[in-house]
Amino acid sequence: MTTVKEKSEVGLNIFEKYESEVRSYSRSFPTVFKKAKGYKVWDVDNKEYIDFFAGAGTLNYGHNNEQMKKLLLDYIEQDFITHSLDMATVARAEFLERFNEVILKPRDLDYKIMFPGPTGTNTVESALKLARKVTGRDKVISFTNAFHGMTIGSLSVTGNSFKRIGAGIPLNNSVSMPFDNYLEDGDSIAYIEQFLEDSGSGLDMPAAIILETVQGEGGINAASFEWLREVERICRKFDILLIVDDVQAGCGRTGSFFSFEPAGINPDIVCLSKSIGGFGLPMALTLIKKEYDIWEPAEHNGTFRGNNLAFIAATEALRFWETDEFSKEIADKSKMMSEFLEQIVDEYKELDAETRGRGLMQGVACNKAGLSVKICAEAFKRGLLMETSGPNDEVFKFLPPLIIDKKGLEQGFSIVEESIQAVLNQ
Repeated sequence: MTTVKEKSEVGLNIFEKYESEVRSYSRSFPTVFKKAKGYKVWDVDNKEYIDFFAGAGTLNYGHNNEQMKKLLLDYIEQDFITHSLDMATVARAEFLERFNEVILKPRDLDYKIMFPGPTGTNTVESALKLARKVTGRDKVISFTNAFHGMTIGSLSVTGNSFKRIGAGIPLNNSVSMPFDNYLEDGDSIAYIEQFLEDSGSGLDMPAAIILETVQGEGGINAASFEWLREVERICRKFDILLIVDDVQAGCGRTGSFFSFEPAGINPDIVCLSKSIGGFGLPMALTLIKKEYDIWEPAEHNGTFRGNNLAFIAATEALRFWETDEFSKEIADKSKMMSEFLEQIVDEYKELDAETRGRGLMQGVACNKAGLSVKICAEAFKRGLLMETSGPNDEVFKFLPPLIIDKKGLEQGFSIVEESIQAVLNQ
């Protein structure tokens, strides 16, 4: 029987020898990981790490949740369906019913649920395609510093030049507009509205506007609720579909299940992935207002849009949302995080920094080049997994599992502060 290899048999040289140069996180975290539980991870040398990374937001409910694990093992043991494309299965039906009852109905949302494929870029691609089909238009407005995925359509509405260049072809049919607070002395809403009203602007009426309420990869830029409401107003005024990409900011990351809830907006299409699968299993949803669900059968499909193991874990994860208790816990821990980050920015003036983000999706943007990368590297040495974000890796980002306790947060904060001191003393 094949077993997990011990430390003497596994080294980073294996990955360097056989794996493509495209790998990235194994460079940021240069060790071989073996085990994980809750908000902690261990490598093959049994070194313990606190996880402020959470699979880039995929592990909101922590590593190896006990009840999800039990349900998955029971399901496999009984030879129930694992792969099913979009055929009807018991696991699929149970998820659909529970998602409607626990998430949609209490929020007065009336969406049809689409399984577009297993990843975030799959749901974005389906949203863009459907918006164009509904409106008969081809242009889509996206925003500065946006990140929506790595396939061609998703890259066309992504702002990062390094990622866009990787497409190797022109990325067309999209227009980038300034995100909230991108313009130092300007009103981005007035700017967008003027482009749409002016027949001489050169901007064709778009099919959709796509946005993240908090730009995760783009630098933890959080849009104000007023700005989000104004974008929705523009969409209604010009008959444009509003797409919210909640792949990273959704599933409770900012406190409420959907990140747009506190703004009181009602998107036409919502993209979910990452933590919707509960256990870290691949899964994505595209939520569509019923009047826009005009797909022909199989017009958009994919081999792995029927991951029944993900349905089982995702259904169990919905238990966290049966009451508002989980949101309250996230709010308490978010306040702890905000207070710590404000203290760091205030105490360590050498960082020349500012705080960013919302909920348990926050970070510190350092205006001195290279500091955030060094701080993350020092944190890793001390037993904390933390990544950077932003166009120049200028932000060190906090993205812990939502289930982390206050002790875990405090331990992580202590490591972050030690790491800052170490970098500033170099």
